[in-house]
Order: sequence, then structure tokens, then C-alpha cells
Amino acid sequence: MRTPRTRRGPRHAGLAAGLLAAALALTACAQGGAVSPGADASSADPDEPVTIRWSWWGSDTRHTLTQQVIDLFEEKHPNITVVPDYTDWGSYFDKLSVSVAGGDAPDVITQEERYLADYASKGVLADLSGLDVDTSKIDDTILQSGTIDDALYGVATGVNVYSVVADPQAFADAGVEMPDDTTWTWDDYVETAEKITAATGGAVYGAQDYGFNEPGFSILARQHGQSLYDEDGGLGFEPELLAQWWQHSLDLQAGGGQPDASKTVEVDAGGPEQSLVGTGTGAMAWFWSNQLTALTNASGRPLQLLRVPGESEFDRTGMYFKPAMYYSVSSRSAHPEAAATLVDFLLNDPEAGAILLSDRGLPANTDVRAAVTDKFADTDKQAAEFLASLEDEIVDGPVVPPAGAGQATEIIKRLNAEVLFARLTPQQAAEQFVQEVEAAIG
Repeated sequence: MRTPRTRRGPRHAGLAAGLLAAALALTACAQGGAVSPGADASSADPDEPVTIRWSWWGSDTRHTLTQQVIDLFEEKHPNITVVPDYTDWGSYFDKLSVSVAGGDAPDVITQEERYLADYASKGVLADLSGLDVDTSKIDDTILQSGTIDDALYGVATGVNVYSVVADPQAFADAGVEMPDDTTWTWDDYVETAEKITAATGGAVYGAQDYGFNEPGFSILARQHGQSLYDEDGGLGFEPELLAQWWQHSLDLQAGGGQPDASKTVEVDAGGPEQSLVGTGTGAMAWFWSNQLTALTNASGRPLQLLRVPGESEFDRTGMYFKPAMYYSVSSRSAHPEAAATLVDFLLNDPEAGAILLSDRGLPANTDVRAAVTDKFADTDKQAAEFLASLEDEIVDGPVVPPAGAGQATEIIKRLNAEVLFARLTPQQAAEQFVQEVEAAIG
């Protein structure tokens, strides 16, 4: 399986104003740039009762599975109590930055690639290579995706892919054929969505808006030989292409293929369980492959992963394999060895893998992945088979985002709403995105 390119060293530019910048600045001052656990960690009694906190984001399904794996960990390590600290994706990093600023960072921190360089470059994260975490069964290229300046600040939990999730029953009820995802174009995507909405009288929308997340645009950019970020840590696309991406969304809205702006914003805020496909009111939506189980549980019927449109339309494909998320340890944890014990357990224990399965991506540990494949639910097996089917089609991975790129998440969400409500044209929004993200990444 091809894996994303390895991470370059962080760009040492100042962070933009906001909670994250304040939190990281305070942490850096408090630590003097240190990135290793406290000096007294090695003298701690390994059997002493300790309590650590583990933060993550996600759906109700993920929260349930994670509590089960915590229960198993505490059973195997009775001296370690794990306090869950979870929220939805939309508020996770705001909450984390407040905790860090207040000197109360979680001991085990779930990270996302857009934020890893920010937290690592300011001394918030420990170098996992200095802790007792076995990474011998994880591919070196996967490890490199969490490595900055030769320090391992995050270990990938697993691998997934951004895709279109379709509801075959919605297609059948509308009398519309499922698309051939090996050949369909962006125009086919718009036309298909509009047909479904028209055939159901608007009871079921053809598609849910995709414009709130930049991974979808990253795929389109790659299809055109461009990129969201370039090798030098800057932006790697023409604004006109981003405008085209937003124009497709406006075309869908105008033709009835997706809901109006108000409905779209409401649905996006609800997460997978309240998505159109999750509630049986939409035929297609863009999600990460590891969200298929949560979406299927919410919808109560089988769903199907599809390639995004345009993969055969241009000179190259744009889809890519991505580390789903990372496990990191706070550099200021009072119990770094206990935190490392939890990370090691999550990565390497087959029983933990049998609980989490593909929720955090296909397990990064190849032995664990092989051990739990037979235990995969139908949705997990479909995700694994889907990723396997892409191995010969995916050309490479995008460069990892530079420091400050985490702010692009909020920027694109805000500008997408401005486009949908017709307060900005696609071209105006694209130019503003470029200006704001360039300021954020320095």
C-alpha cells in the first residue's frame, strides 16, 4: 500500500492570532522549548496508582468503542485509571488549546495532521521515541508522517481515504442507477444528484454539500496536477481551481441536487449521525472511509463507498491514503510512562484492535491488522476492500500541511457558508482563502 509522503521539518513562522496561538505561546514560555517528559519519570514506581487523561474527537460510535477499549486497558493495567476527554470534531481543537493554555493538557492527545506541526514546534508534545512505545510493526513511511526534525511526535492510529458514501437504496427508490465510480466525472456527479432530488420530489436530496472540508478540494487539485500545499510549505494551487470547486457546489444547490444554504449549514453541524445519508434523506455525502460504520449505524441500512468523481477524467488521480489521526503524549504529563503504556496498548494489543477495528483507520500495526481482519464487521470489510482496490490507482500522497495549516479548517468552513449564502462569489472566496491561509502559515 502506498502511504503519504513523510513530513518535512516545521516552518518556524509565527502562528496567527487566536486560541491556538495563545495556548502554544504560553506553553512554550512555560517549558522553555522542552519536548521531553519530566526528569523524574524514570524514578516513578511503575505500580503506583496513577490517573491519566486521554482526549479524542468523534461520533457516538467512536465514543462507545473507545470506552470499551479503556475498560480493557484498565483491566490489564489496574494501577492506571484513564479519564475520557472527548468532544465533536468542530470544538475539539478549541477545547484542547484552552486546556494547553491552562497547563492542563491531556496526557494522551489525539492529533490530526493539520495541527501536529503547530503543537510539536511549540514543545507541547513529547518525543515518543524516548518513551516505551513499540513501533516495530508499523511501516517506516507511516512513522515518518508523524516525525518532525527526527523526533516522533505522533504515531498514526491507522490509514483511511476520503470518499463518497452512497446509499444504494436511495438510488433504487429514485430509479437512478448507481454511478460507475471508475469513470464518472464532476459533471456526472452534479447531474446524478439533481436526478435523485427531482425523482423524489425533494424528499431525498441527491447529495450533501462537500465544501466545508479542504480534503475534497485537495483531491480536485491533485487531479489537475496541483496541490493544496507545496513542497516549500506554501499553497500549491491556482485560485481559479478553488473557485471551480465551489462553483460545482453552487450548481448543485441551484439545480436542487443539494439543500439550500440554511439546511446545508445545519446538516454539516450535526456530524455523521445527522448527515443526509445518516438520516436517510440524502443519497451521497463525502466522508472518510473510517466513518462508514457510524454512518451505516445511523442510517440503519447498507451504504457503499465510491471513488470521488473525476479520478479518470484528468491526467492523474487525486485520491490518497491518509493517516487517520495520531496518538501523541503531552511533554508535560505527570505520568509519561503511563501515557506511553496506553499508546503502546492501543497500537499493539490485538484485543484493543479487535474493539477499535477500523474506527481510527485500518490499524497501523500490520500484525494487528491481520489479526483482526476476520473480526471486521461488514462495513469494516468494505472499507478494507475499498482501500485495497485503490492501491494501483493512487499515485502518491500530498505533502503534509505546514505549521499554521490547522486554521484552514475554520477558514474554509466560514468561506463555504459565504459562498452558499451568495455573500461571496466563488472567485472572491477563493482569493480570500488564499490570503487568509497564507497569513496563517506565514
